[in-house]
Amino acid sequence: MRSSNPVLKDKVFQGPFAAGERMTMNGTIAKTGLLLLLAVVTGSWTWNRFAEAAADGNLQAALAAVSPFLWGGLLAGFALAMVSSFAPRWSGITAPLYAIAEGFALGGISAFMELRFPGIVLQAIMLTVGVLAAMLLLYRTGVIKVTDKFRMGVVAATGGIMLLYLVDFGLRTFTSIQIPFIHESGAMGIGFSLLVVGLAALNLVLDFDMIERGAAQGAPKYMEWFGAFALMVTLVWLYMEILRLLSKARR
Repeated sequence: MRSSNPVLKDKVFQGPFAAGERMTMNGTIAKTGLLLLLAVVTGSWTWNRFAEAAADGNLQAALAAVSPFLWGGLLAGFALAMVSSFAPRWSGITAPLYAIAEGFALGGISAFMELRFPGIVLQAIMLTVGVLAAMLLLYRTGVIKVTDKFRMGVVAATGGIMLLYLVDFGLRTFTSIQIPFIHESGAMGIGFSLLVVGLAALNLVLDFDMIERGAAQGAPKYMEWFGAFALMVTLVWLYMEILRLLSKARR
């Protein structure tokens, strides 16, 4: 079994495990809720800081006020994600810290997008929560079944999108060239964003399946934190892609 989520690796859910409390799906969902709450709290702080600095219309001052938290959150989040991936036993500590760091970054990004497109953040949050609930319902009711072909298709497509993003980042960094349909607001750009949002949603299904399999195999209780962290990674990606899609539609 495998997931396209890079932090959900087969070996972390394989036994044998020592005796003790076991991982459950419900426990993982509850911890995911806690991580989301932490991200909202820190995101709100960065949002308010940006709003206060932008009150006089000086966008540059507002960006300068939140830039340390935005970039610091992104870098810290990446580092914590790496630690969590290679040391799942520490996820009870690293997962909440990751949520806090990502909250700082997402708060700054969201505040900037809200200033450009009023109302976009609430729409993005509602859509993200809606997609999460829908995917969980479809998975739990068996409407979407995770077969080997389904899994391989989502994994391959996700890898292709990540590679495309890396190429685009490299081109923009070193040549100032960018891949048009990733950023443009035309029909092709919106279609591409719809495709990526759908792919991120399917990754949620793979994550649910991996977590459920881990619980069935008797994974230890701390793996609930690891599973929640993995879901958080996918949700952050999903939210950012929905935000990108809505901004393209507004333009």
